[in-house]
Amino acid sequence: MAQDNPAPPLPAAREGPLAERLAAYAHALRYDDLDAATVERVKVHVIDTIGCGIGAFEERAVGVCREVALAVPGTATVIGTRRRTTPDLASFANGAAFRFLDFNDTYVGRFAVHPSDTIAACLAVAEAERASAQDLIAAIALAYEVNCRLVDSLDIATRGWDPPVLGLPAVALAAGKLMQLDPERLTHAVSLAINDHIPMAQTRVQTLSDWKGLAAAEAARNAVFVALLARGGVTGPSPIFEGRSGFFKQVSGPAKIDVDSFGRRGVPFRIHECSLKAYPAVIYTQTAIVAGIEVAKQVGSLDRIAAIEIATTRRGFERTGSEPEKWAPQTRETADHSLAYITARAMFDGDVTNESFAPQMYRDPRILAFMQKIKVSEDPILTAKVGGAVPTRVTAILLDGQRISRELDHAPGFAARPMNRDEVERKFRGNVGKRWEKDRTDRILQKLWALDRTDDVPSLLGELALPT
Repeated sequence: MAQDNPAPPLPAAREGPLAERLAAYAHALRYDDLDAATVERVKVHVIDTIGCGIGAFEERAVGVCREVALAVPGTATVIGTRRRTTPDLASFANGAAFRFLDFNDTYVGRFAVHPSDTIAACLAVAEAERASAQDLIAAIALAYEVNCRLVDSLDIATRGWDPPVLGLPAVALAAGKLMQLDPERLTHAVSLAINDHIPMAQTRVQTLSDWKGLAAAEAARNAVFVALLARGGVTGPSPIFEGRSGFFKQVSGPAKIDVDSFGRRGVPFRIHECSLKAYPAVIYTQTAIVAGIEVAKQVGSLDRIAAIEIATTRRGFERTGSEPEKWAPQTRETADHSLAYITARAMFDGDVTNESFAPQMYRDPRILAFMQKIKVSEDPILTAKVGGAVPTRVTAILLDGQRISRELDHAPGFAARPMNRDEVERKFRGNVGKRWEKDRTDRILQKLWALDRTDDVPSLLGELALPT
């Protein structure tokens, strides 16, 4: 177990370019710096993420990514198969599956991200490098820490950039650590990852496309590829953050990031503040689903409703309720980012599942008509809430003028309401469905819970193959 054999404490990061300080932190972090609760948390997120990927295996766009990856032979497993490709393409294909249903985990800092978007890269590089399971776990904790801490400090979303931007340095460092790069090469990996791979936020506005579920996988692919280049001695622009045309100047605005405050022995890791999703939809709708279901139960017949007011945060409004496309979704991706649609679906069905986003569901005339009764707006009081809250208030105004309201800050699975092992397994089994027999699912779960004790990561990934 982690910390049974104490390692020296991580050195304080000297003042200098941020990329160098991040590289020093990554290079020094060890499995023994993780306590037992952090190791358990990593396993929870790995299990949840793999389940999401198996659940998305037959999705059309995921299949396209998989076939492109499998056209190139390599040393990293494409999960769900017994075939391998290069580590960067395995990161892409697996990351696409993990992310596509919008069911994987989330972290709420200055905006929301999916830290598990980094897991595919860690698995692929660990397998290709024949790294130990403990090194894999440390790399995942590192990727989560860097991604989440940067989200705490840099609000790139308000400046028109897409959240996977901050996954680039996280994956570059985790992949480079698994490749056993020294701090200088880790610094170059960060610089190369960031400089040429800054995605635009158009991915997540107006009519959403397949790319909404693939952008983070592409960022991870780029980060793994440049880590390979850095290992070979390729150098990157410097200083990538503070330079005259660097990240702070061009992308995020200025920021002070204290790497010495990052997770380490005696300092909690940010993975403990990450949340699992109970529903396959954007994070800003999770509390609305629960609130909407409770309001609908109290109302009884939905025909009694004259209007619905949904109050959300500024970010929730911008992402899910500010555009006309969200009231007439033409794609799955637009539907799962529509607060009006998802709340209506929850009120009609008492749940939101992957089947809620089939074309016949989001084009249902009853739902579309009901959505016209819904108004979404920002409530500054909700915006001001902190502590990982993603608050929503759903108010039904009945024909007789009566108002029935429910407000919720944390949905099931949020860091404030974490899932236990039984709940994590229940979600995993729901995603896997009938793709495996129950006995096989039981065995796979048992092996995943023992990830920290496995001596063969490639064999474990091969166990995840689906029947042909």
